[in-house]
Amino acid sequence: MPFDAPSTRPVRSRAAPRAIGLWLLGVAAMVWVMVALGGATRLTGSGLSIMEWAPLSGTLPPLSDAEWQRLYNLYRTIPQYELVNQGFGIEGFKRIFWLEWAHRLWGRLIGLAYALPLAWFWLRGGIPAGYKGRLLLLLVLGGLQGAVGWFMVASGFEADRTTVSPYRLVMHLGLALGLFAALTWTGLSLLRPRPAEAPPATRSIRRQAKAAAWLLVAAMLAGGFVAGNRAGLAYNTFPLMEGQLVPPGYWPMESAWANLTLDVATVQFNHRLLASLAALAALGAAFAGWRRLPPGFARRACLGLGGAVALQYVLGIATVLHAVPVWLGTLHQATAVLVLTAALLALHGLRAPERAS
Repeated sequence: MPFDAPSTRPVRSRAAPRAIGLWLLGVAAMVWVMVALGGATRLTGSGLSIMEWAPLSGTLPPLSDAEWQRLYNLYRTIPQYELVNQGFGIEGFKRIFWLEWAHRLWGRLIGLAYALPLAWFWLRGGIPAGYKGRLLLLLVLGGLQGAVGWFMVASGFEADRTTVSPYRLVMHLGLALGLFAALTWTGLSLLRPRPAEAPPATRSIRRQAKAAAWLLVAAMLAGGFVAGNRAGLAYNTFPLMEGQLVPPGYWPMESAWANLTLDVATVQFNHRLLASLAALAALGAAFAGWRRLPPGFARRACLGLGGAVALQYVLGIATVLHAVPVWLGTLHQATAVLVLTAALLALHGLRAPERAS
């Protein structure tokens, strides 16, 4: 009996790019909330209230008075209690504990929201070709973020410290922003394939948007050093600092690295400078997009970038003028992720056509 001829019917792919794209954007939204919660824990001094890293057992809060007392006694051994919160009692400890516990619980939920659907899509063969390695890398980065978070918190237990190390804070923030960007870009790429053609002005506007995006990232990381050094509590005027454009105390140390990362006047001025340059670049890209791009996603994304940066700039000024109240500082940090989102949308909308790539 002769072999059957091979079927000419097309094989139906089980890949689900749209579902995976929406899932990744949903996880990115959870990371956005996590960044805002992180800002709130830092501003309220809650981040050092849990002195144990227990990824599994720490999921549950204290369930007895004895457990509350044990954790409170641990907290009383660190400098933050002695120098900032001495005598605030177990009720005061509970107030800062719950915010940090919610922050850590949300991180665990992000891990489940990523790992379980990834396994489901993987086993069903729903992951498009070329994306398995990237999705596994994102899983590893998410786990690394948890470890870096504890590495940051542990620095706050050292002698004479009441806050975490600025270097570790910026490392934690930078990894969170990088993870958010990777999730968002991958999700967008699955939902919006590269265009077949693009308007002639796209290339030059894309260069403008890239310059704005890199300046925005630099301003955000500089903002991490402002937060880590509590520099926002000084020089609460704008645009001048102690009556001068460049503050009198700028660059006082011999070490350039120490000036850039630890000196209050220097880190705040640098953040202001980078934010101003980023705002000008973003508004320039938005204006160019409005003038030179046809109606569509790319044009709207460029305008959105300009609007988001303008909003963040105003919030930054208000945060400085009011000496960083908790609600305003948290909003400023959360809006930084909005700005990053707008930059990613603009760059994605301005991608080179398929044949040019």
